[in-house]
Amino acid sequence: MSEKIQPSHIEREAYVYIRQSSMQQVRTRLEGQRRQYDLRERALTLGFERVIVIDEDPGRSGTGSVERPGFGRLLAAVCSGKVGAVLALEASRLARNNRDWHHLIDLCAMASTLVIDHDGIYDPSLLNDRLLLGLKGTMSEFEISLLRQRAMEARRQKVGRRIVRSRKPSRASFASFVSWVVCVKFCSGIVTRNC
Repeated sequence: MSEKIQPSHIEREAYVYIRQSSMQQVRTRLEGQRRQYDLRERALTLGFERVIVIDEDPGRSGTGSVERPGFGRLLAAVCSGKVGAVLALEASRLARNNRDWHHLIDLCAMASTLVIDHDGIYDPSLLNDRLLLGLKGTMSEFEISLLRQRAMEARRQKVGRRIVRSRKPSRASFASFVSWVVCVKFCSGIVTRNC
């Protein structure tokens, strides 16, 4: 057991946060799922008696582009002071954008909550651990941006070579889209009928 894990952490709950970025990953990367669920056993091995597994966000990206109810539940639990440690397979799995990442790390520091991943045990209230967690978050966001940039550049080059395959929308789907836009514009957000 690490000297960072104190009795004040053990007497609180350990939260295991499980997330995969897409539904395809949920369907095909079963070993990754198993490894994430195994974190419950790691928490018990570290001495935590109560372990809560949050797996409400399968197929939801951590980039901040979609709402993640499980992540919101995790933040609320950390804020309440009942969480001694947050476990994730990789700390970067918790959030892939700096806003969510630093918000979580700030809350963990204020609530004296540890962050545990396969690389180590971090106490966000300690300067060196906070620096390392900050770098992990920044690298994670950079990685996503880099992958997105590469994909966009590859598509642009394919378009330039005229080898992009795209399907024209059918008249029915286009008409459905136009009626939806009109409904949203003129219904002022209140839908009184099926648009």
